[in-house]
Amino acid sequence: MNTAILAEPRKLYVSRTILALAGLIAVAIAATILFAPGAFYAGYGINLSGNPTLANELKAPSGMLLVTGLIMFAGVARREWVVPSLATASVVYLSYGVARVISIALDGVPHSGMVSAAVIELVIGAICLAALLSGKRKLLIWTAQR
Repeated sequence: MNTAILAEPRKLYVSRTILALAGLIAVAIAATILFAPGAFYAGYGINLSGNPTLANELKAPSGMLLVTGLIMFAGVARREWVVPSLATASVVYLSYGVARVISIALDGVPHSGMVSAAVIELVIGAICLAALLSGKRKLLIWTAQR
């Protein structure tokens, strides 16, 4: 198993802290969309009342977000999951952020909350990717020295 980030206790603590925050955000958003979608989307000016098709379409990706958030938490609980959890967090947050940027470019600027979400997603994704790549570099150096 690729355990680059595991070699250094401080790096492991930082990586696990990043994963705890990323996982908490993902799980909280997913749970809110699943169980209180009207309240969640009302903050963005989207009205779901009387439109079960739209509610269903918006809830579907929250299942994946919930599962990926739990994978992020696995990296907090189990040291051998740190690398795959950081990879998952990087992909999830960066893909959401990049997709929002593409939407802004193609469709125009949405509600300010959506723009803020894009920035936050890109920042979290970049932090997770930096932690992942930092650990991978240390593994390559450590492996070369053996």
